[in-house]
Amino acid sequence: MVEVAAPAAERVDGTGWVWLAAWPVTAVFILSNAATPLYVLWQHELGFSKGTLTVIFAFYIVGLLGSLLVSGVVSDRVGRKPVLLPALGLALAACVIFATAGSVATLIVARLFTGIAVGAVVSAGMAAVTDVGGPDGKRLAALLASCAMVLGAGLGPLLAGVLSETLPGPTVTVFVVEAVLLLTAMFVVLRMPVRRPPYTRGAWVRVPGVPREHRLQLVLGVVVFAPGITATSFVLSLGPSLLSGLLGTTSRIVAGGMAFVMFFAATGVQFAVQRLPRHAILTAGAISTILSMLALVTAVRLASVPALITSAVLAGAGQGLGQLGGLSLLNSSVPPSRLAEANAALNIGGYLPAALLPVTTGYLANALTLPTATTLFATTLLTTTTAAVLTIYFTRRRLTELT
Repeated sequence: MVEVAAPAAERVDGTGWVWLAAWPVTAVFILSNAATPLYVLWQHELGFSKGTLTVIFAFYIVGLLGSLLVSGVVSDRVGRKPVLLPALGLALAACVIFATAGSVATLIVARLFTGIAVGAVVSAGMAAVTDVGGPDGKRLAALLASCAMVLGAGLGPLLAGVLSETLPGPTVTVFVVEAVLLLTAMFVVLRMPVRRPPYTRGAWVRVPGVPREHRLQLVLGVVVFAPGITATSFVLSLGPSLLSGLLGTTSRIVAGGMAFVMFFAATGVQFAVQRLPRHAILTAGAISTILSMLALVTAVRLASVPALITSAVLAGAGQGLGQLGGLSLLNSSVPPSRLAEANAALNIGGYLPAALLPVTTGYLANALTLPTATTLFATTLLTTTTAAVLTIYFTRRRLTELT
């Protein structure tokens, strides 16, 4: 493959634009989890099982993964805006479908559209933040792009929970509000000072990757980010069911609040560790996920709500740290002409297990019991995350030399 380094983005007050460029990422991620507290309503109205619930959730991942196979490469070739604007249009369509959903099929379509939009945003949108930040703002850009993602993911369920409990139309109002937010994000993208990158050769649709010399950075990001986001995906898909079993409550504010606290932790911890070495950030992320799984087992075995909330907070920290560490490694080493594709590769590595394991757990909960399925899930993540800690330890010197 022949690569041409992309020129620096045109910037107007680069520091201001690097913050503004993160808003479309936040706006789309608000949509990504806005449905979480509303599933109990749809379950009651439409009568579907926990297994079906995780399938609806998984179609979001299907759309996201399919989008990642295309959006990163296309963004690096034709520019950020031609990818982001259609993605925001799909997100608006998803809002309409959610607000009028009357069947499992319509929920699946809405989740699918949401996943496609998110896939475009985590590749092209995050790369756009780096573009407008310029060569001197790569570390800040990685921090803001990562925080924009988890902040939006946390605001979505909180907003949905509060609005659905306090205003008429519990499954409609939140998506009307979200549509307005998406329109403001579209305006930001239209004004964003980024330009089309130079042409690069190669297949338009392929499994995203990075240049050979940067594969270690990608692998280290994935081995920490993947368990972290899988843990948060479990909380989003089956957390309301666990809350119902432990608390006997179907409060949408409680379910949305737990998700918000989880992602608030993911946001806050990134600001707290931003100056640490990247291998230390990754190690902390892996340890957070390990502790989260231990707390999760405690929660289901002892019917402990505090342990469940602790598990959610630690899962958020694990995702946030793994995401920040992975994005920082890629931003510091991968050339701009491959950056959106590299972001897509990182997210594919994270979202694949985040789709498969919660769905498997949901069906195991139907066949066995929810506590037994949850324990198996936690044991799987404990094993993989321990392996991640060992991988980071044995490669830390080489990683320091590369970055």
